[in-house]
Amino acid sequence: MIDENHEDDERLGIQSVEIAAEILRAMAQGKTPMQLREVSSATGMHRGKVHRYLTSLTRSGILYQDGPTGAYGIGPLSIALGLAGLRSLDPVRIALREIPSFGDQVNETIAVSIWGEFGPTVIAIQESRRPITLNVRPGSILPIRRSATGQVFEAFLPKNVVAAVLDRDHDGSVHGKGHKRSNSLSLVRERKMASVEGDLISGINAIAAPVFDHLGNLCLVIGIVGQKETLDVNWKGHDASMLAAFVSRLSIELGYSEASGGG
Repeated sequence: MIDENHEDDERLGIQSVEIAAEILRAMAQGKTPMQLREVSSATGMHRGKVHRYLTSLTRSGILYQDGPTGAYGIGPLSIALGLAGLRSLDPVRIALREIPSFGDQVNETIAVSIWGEFGPTVIAIQESRRPITLNVRPGSILPIRRSATGQVFEAFLPKNVVAAVLDRDHDGSVHGKGHKRSNSLSLVRERKMASVEGDLISGINAIAAPVFDHLGNLCLVIGIVGQKETLDVNWKGHDASMLAAFVSRLSIELGYSEASGGG
């Protein structure tokens, strides 16, 4: 025989966790510590209800309450859980998991790159269904100045890191050391995106955008590559908007927020 009261208790228990999560989400998105009235306003919940939850969350160490002000902030247990979660995150694994579906959405070739010993290094390619042949494969080194991906790396990495690679490229044959960028670095930082139109391969366009980790550090660059007839490199265009949304989602999954710094 099913105990209906037990089922009701389970449902209430789950609902309680969801309410607590909503309060924690509001605090994570706000500027902690927060006063009771601020948490109530942010969640749209009655003060009395919010107070009961805050009291329990504080007792468990998920939150803490500042004695002099009475404000509530993120507690030691939340910090420990957050750090454990961040340590388990692998930017490459997350990107590789997501690019197949993203590639299907844009129907263009997607390239995932990291910064390696010799500069921007492609680690994964998701081919499009369009008839296009690119001489870029996992392991390929992309030029810093003549590729959209390279320009994103140059914009967001420390100057000395990029300079060390450029200095080894004495004749500019690899990274286009003397090549004029198609985007100013300040513009790339402002838009969080770079684009090229046939700079690297005639008739081929590309746009690229950064992925940041929880510290605001650049960890990956995602690029879209396609023929000039199909890939719109306008940074306010459809393809660029989809890329911006995609890298933003990856960055958030890695713990990034605007307060982290970085872009």
